[in-house]
Amino acid sequence: MSKRFSAKYKIDRRMGENIWGRPKSPVNRREYGPGEHGQRRRGKISDFGLQLRAKQKLKGYYGNISEKQFRRTYAEASRMRGDTSANLIGLLECRLDAIVYRAKFVPTVFAARQFVNHGHIKVNGRKVDIPSYRCKVGDTIEVKEASRQLALVLEATQSPERDVPDYIEADHNKMVAKFNRVPVLGDVPYAVMMEPNLVIEYYSR
Repeated sequence: MSKRFSAKYKIDRRMGENIWGRPKSPVNRREYGPGEHGQRRRGKISDFGLQLRAKQKLKGYYGNISEKQFRRTYAEASRMRGDTSANLIGLLECRLDAIVYRAKFVPTVFAARQFVNHGHIKVNGRKVDIPSYRCKVGDTIEVKEASRQLALVLEATQSPERDVPDYIEADHNKMVAKFNRVPVLGDVPYAVMMEPNLVIEYYSR
């Protein structure tokens, strides 16, 4: 399990945006960055700074993926046919922890990573405890029967905070989801604008 290097709400404040759209985010009250110097006026950001920021925002959104793992995902996206930025989003959304989060089995992407890591999820009937596991179109993802009454699962499934996107078919009575298709950028319900094209520019410098 990769380590979370910083608190999720610090990511929000560093970006100056509520990247998951959560009502508890401190950005809703304080739009400046964390730390002693967070309130200093920010100067104009360079092109490199914009690219770095886009990369950090996208990486942070998916649970603050390690740089090594994120770069590896970019490299794979660049080898695929078609638009590299679209491929990158598709690969990120195929991650098991991302699908568990999208299916509303857990309240946050950080909880999704831990939930998978602790062995609460089955893919096509087999336990999978690797958050970065790449799901395929048609795969069935389910919460183990013994885990279905956990407090965070009940909280997530009953929350009106977000909806399940149409590329995932979720049944919260049976706690089963099906990955119907790999989404494109416009399908993904990001709470803020993501700019994968800038991420591609960052890595292809």
